[in-house]
Formats: sequence, structure tokens, C-alpha cells
Amino acid sequence: MRSSSGEHYIALDHIRALAAFMVFTWHFTHAGTGYPVPFEYVPSAFFPLALLDEGHTGVALFMTLSGYLFAKLLDGKIINYKAFLWNRALRLLPLLVVIILIAGIQMYVISGKNLYSYAFTILKGLYKPSLPNGGWSITVEFHYYLILPIFLWMLKKSKYLPLVIVVTAIFLRLFLFQEKGQIQSLAYWTLIGRIDQFALGMLVFQFRSIIANRHSLIIGCLISFCLFYWYFDHKGGFYQYPSYPSTNLLWVFMPAIEGIIYALGIAWYDNSFSPRTTGISRFIGYIGAYSYSIYLFHFFVVFKAARFVHEQIMDISNFNIALLWSAMCFILMIPIGHLSFQFIEAPFLKFRRRYAIAL
Repeated sequence: MRSSSGEHYIALDHIRALAAFMVFTWHFTHAGTGYPVPFEYVPSAFFPLALLDEGHTGVALFMTLSGYLFAKLLDGKIINYKAFLWNRALRLLPLLVVIILIAGIQMYVISGKNLYSYAFTILKGLYKPSLPNGGWSITVEFHYYLILPIFLWMLKKSKYLPLVIVVTAIFLRLFLFQEKGQIQSLAYWTLIGRIDQFALGMLVFQFRSIIANRHSLIIGCLISFCLFYWYFDHKGGFYQYPSYPSTNLLWVFMPAIEGIIYALGIAWYDNSFSPRTTGISRFIGYIGAYSYSIYLFHFFVVFKAARFVHEQIMDISNFNIALLWSAMCFILMIPIGHLSFQFIEAPFLKFRRRYAIAL
């Protein structure tokens, strides 16, 4: 999808598609209860599958990509901040409002819940992770947009300064961990954790020329990260290490670990390869372009689809089988994403304004 400046990076659309599939598979295989695939499952035959078995990490990939993308779009430019916020509102709010309305109607008709309390929950979504259908991540993005000028100012002073934010965030999480006894909730659901990923995405972009074509180094880092996530999955993962919310110190460092590896991977892929705009590459790019729609809409169907397959067609408590079904169901989400993009998102994009101004 082209930005307001007309730039289009199909490699980044590929990464968006991967992140969307990771999150979709996490929900399809485990939901929030370990059904149909128990949380105890750990992919031993092919350890990189741990990133899909713990597909919640796809959100970290999305966040890191946001930081990297804005650094790329604003490199060597100044920002018209009002136009920037206007564009982000046009990009995110139309679909989010539709999702909020559908979720509210669904709650009222099916569950008979009070819409006043639902409206209050939506208002809290400005500062808390309370928006439906994954909308909590939009709250985190919004908080990032509010402090984006600080990031840009730091980068003008020194390309290393975003490290100060990462180190500060780690010490803040360590302090809160000691005070509260757990930090997973804040590290996963709020900017207190996600700020590392935005910052590292912007930081690593500054060193993209060094990372380009360093295939052995980056592949080694990615393999090490897969092994780390396999170990994390083996120890219980998101919900069972040792419980939810986790009392393990790992969550103090988890956002930074995810952020640095994903940032390196994004910069490597973006600067080492030139994906074609035809064939399979183009198809995956379309998935990336529709990923926002797929992400918000999939909550309405993914849990029901997994339950239907498991109870009506075949047993998918084996992760490998469930993964194949997840891929098929994910493909079925693409037409929904296309229609949503064309009729809900795209009509508003023509009102965007250029916000990046060359120096």
C-alpha cells in the first residue's frame, strides 16, 4: 500500500503479512484457553514453529515494523505533525469505528450486555488496552504517535539516542516488576513494553547499510531467536511460564529481545532483497496491504472456525494439523480483508495530506 508520499515498499508488506499470519495462527490454535491445541504443546521436530505456536509475538513484529517504517518515511525530512496525525486518523479510525460498532451490536444482541458500560470501555481505550478485537494495539500505536516528535528529535541529535529510551524502559519495567511482582501485563499490553520495539525499529533503520547482505549474521540471529522462543515455549510460553500474568523476570527484557531481532530481520530483508511485484510476491504483498483489516476482522471468525473444524470435521489438537487448517482459514480471510480495504479504508485515504517535507 502506498504512503501519502506515493512510496510503496512491497518487502514491508511481506513482513506485515507474516505478522498477521502469526497472530491469526496463535488465535486459531490456542484461543485464550488452550483449545483446540493445548498450551503444553511444543514443536520439537522443527523448532522455528515455536514462533507460530507463540504467535502473539506477531504483535511485536507489527510494532517494530511501525518504528522502522516511520524512520524510513521521515529519513532526511521534517514532519508536519498535524498532517501526520490527520493521516494516521484517516488510516486507522474508519475501520476501528466499524469494528467497535459491530462488536457492540454483537454484545447487545447475543449477550444482552449494557451498551453504556461498553461505551465507557471504549472511552477507556484512549489510555487502556480495552478496545475490542485487538484494538488495544491501536491504543499503543496512538501513544507512540504522541511521542514520535521526541523520537525524531533524538535521531537528529544522534542516531544512538533511541537506545536511551530502550534502557530507560528496561529499568522502568525492572522497578515495576519489583513493586508489583509481575510485569507481563504492562510489557505486553502497553507502551511501557512496546516502546522498545518502536525505538529499536527506528534505531536499526539508521544502520541499514551495515545490515544489508549480512546474510550469515542475520540468519544466525534469527535461528538463535527461534531457539530462544522454542525454549520459552517449552517452559510454558505466554500463559504458563509459570502462570498468567507471569512472575518471571524474563518479561522485563522480552520486548527488547523481540524488538532488536525483528528490527534486524526487517532491515536485512528490506535492504538485501528486491521482491518482485508479480506472482506470489505480489499476492503476499496484497495480504500485507490488507493486514489491518484481517487483523481486526479475524476475531469475529477465527475462534468459531477452529471450533467448527475441531468438532465437525477432524481432530486438530495436534499443532501441525491445526497449522495447516490455520493457513487455509487465513487464506479465506483475504477476500474479507480486500472488501474491507476497498470499501471501508480506501475511501478515506484520498483525503490524506503530505506530512513528510524534504529538507
